Amino acid sequence: MIRINYEFLDLIENLRENPEYQSLITAHNFKSGHVILDQNSKVNNVYMVKEGLTKCYLTEDTGKDFIQEFFGPGEIFGELEIFSETYSFCAIETVSQVSLYKITHKGFVELLKKHKEFNWLMLKSLASKVKYKAIRHSFNQSHNTETNLMRLKSEHENIYSLIPKKDLANYLGVTERNLNRAINRLKESV
Repeated sequence: MIRINYEFLDLIENLRENPEYQSLITAHNFKSGHVILDQNSKVNNVYMVKEGLTKCYLTEDTGKDFIQEFFGPGEIFGELEIFSETYSFCAIETVSQVSLYKITHKGFVELLKKHKEFNWLMLKSLASKVKYKAIRHSFNQSHNTETNLMRLKSEHENIYSLIPKKDLANYLGVTERNLNRAINRLKESV
């Protein structure tokens, strides 16, 4: 649910200390609720979360948001659009105060070409995103809301304080009303 990649984050922080790469990677801070990338916009940079939490979502033609992922420390975004040379298909918005690293398009390509460890961790990150998404969608479609909530709570004990209910409902693909009912049923069963 909350994607984290400390191995990749450690590499980026080490690269920032190297004079050869310092100018390619810049640090930025955002308050909760800030949209870093808009859906269907041109992507000129790749970003990595240093601290905090962001949500990756797309707004359907019905106006409903569907949350793909929550990105925590070490998670990268914007890379798919750079690779595919397309506009962003999702929006990225901060859920909490967020510190992140920004790598320009040119800097990202340079790191891929020159730095083997960066390239390897990028490939691992992409593979992990594909694998996780398949497992998540399969599980969510095969189980009811209560079971999905119990799984999320087992992964993140304080899930209800980390993520607003509206976002949690959008992540699970249910209404807020359905989510509240499921939470109440789980409370009653304890």
